Amino acid sequence: MYRIGSGAGFSGDRVDAPQSVVASIAAAGQGGAIIFETLGERTLALGQIARKHHPERGYEPLLEDLLEPVLAQCVANNIVIVGNFGQANPPAAAAVIQAMATRLGLGALRIALVEGDDLTGRIDLAQTERWDGDGRLPDLEGDVIAINAYLGAAPIAEAIRAGAQVVVTGRVADPALVLGPLVAHFGWAWNDLDRMASGTLAGHLLECGSQVSGGFFADPGFKDVPGTADIGFPIAEVEADGSFVITKAEGTGGVVDLRTVKEQLLYEIHDPAAYLTPDVTLDITAVELAQVGPNRVLVSGARGHAAPPRLKATVSFYGDWLGEAEISYAGPNALARARLAITTINERIRMRQLGVRHRADVIGAVSAFDSDEGDLLVDYEDEAPGDYRVRFAFGSNSQRAVEQAVQEVNALYCCGPAGGGGVRQSVRPRVRTISHMVPRDLVEARYRFAEHHP
Repeated sequence: MYRIGSGAGFSGDRVDAPQSVVASIAAAGQGGAIIFETLGERTLALGQIARKHHPERGYEPLLEDLLEPVLAQCVANNIVIVGNFGQANPPAAAAVIQAMATRLGLGALRIALVEGDDLTGRIDLAQTERWDGDGRLPDLEGDVIAINAYLGAAPIAEAIRAGAQVVVTGRVADPALVLGPLVAHFGWAWNDLDRMASGTLAGHLLECGSQVSGGFFADPGFKDVPGTADIGFPIAEVEADGSFVITKAEGTGGVVDLRTVKEQLLYEIHDPAAYLTPDVTLDITAVELAQVGPNRVLVSGARGHAAPPRLKATVSFYGDWLGEAEISYAGPNALARARLAITTINERIRMRQLGVRHRADVIGAVSAFDSDEGDLLVDYEDEAPGDYRVRFAFGSNSQRAVEQAVQEVNALYCCGPAGGGGVRQSVRPRVRTISHMVPRDLVEARYRFAEHHP
């Protein structure tokens, strides 16, 4: 049996979650692996922008918070670390990890980099097809930031077989983070499609972190989840035949049962008979689930078909500018004053001919008037007269026009309806992404060890 856990399901996940996962795998005394899935389409684009402005950046911003508390324990217990936390700059991430290891007195680690996903400047998008799933999206205009293909598990497996203790990737298919270590451990053949499917399914269930163990699941009174402040992240206990048990870290909150596993099983599945990945086409129509103990679900029956001939690639573009601003109104007749604020801003946009797209929403019952402890609202009567937050959003290719529109909301302080307050405002560039299908022969997936490799 091989244990592989999840330490993160997205960029921004709980930074202390990996600690209980590593502790549980280490306690079993058989080694294993932990994965970190921290890369979304826009996350990667933001990483590309960060690298262009600062060549030493472009990797997962929380990398040190996630990894430093568990790095020594992983090394000591033969737990391989695999993460797409390299984002747009795996070499920089590797350097940070090695610096961590040096600080911790671990010496030089065997850190492998997976490369080949960056196709920027290597393909003509006009010669490729858009991915069907983006079919309803409008065509994008603007400068291309980057084009990154979804790589498969092969370079990850090869790196681990060559002795890597840490594998740093950029864009790979999320399930490949799990399939790679499983292929390396069990020696599965790449043409053993059912085992490729099983490993991919295990990766699919782990890729979103706690979503399979009670995260993003709780609905009090309908789907109760204990210990939501300390949800245990999942661990797959995988057998050589590809069957596996999904469980979670010992001594943690959350829940693993048929409901949580079914929800994650169907996550982002467009066709249950043909879930396309770079390594295999996964067929879950014959998958069986069984509750085999508290917080333990047995998964079996995944079937595999030939991998698709093309790979999906994310194309990132610079978009327009987004401005957001909010203001609150509370007390008697608050809703009418909130609506008057919207009318006022609409008129000001027209009068100044700012040329921005805009919308406004009255969104809330909790305003910025109250303190963090909520002790101001207690002075209201049982039937509060009202407490409303108005959110404005502005979009344009002109940064200046968006800034001017946002400033108009700030001006409501003295020029708008009575009693407005708690203005928050921001202006930032937007990144847009769309997916294309690219020929496999344009993608050269590979690994190499970092320059400090011992």
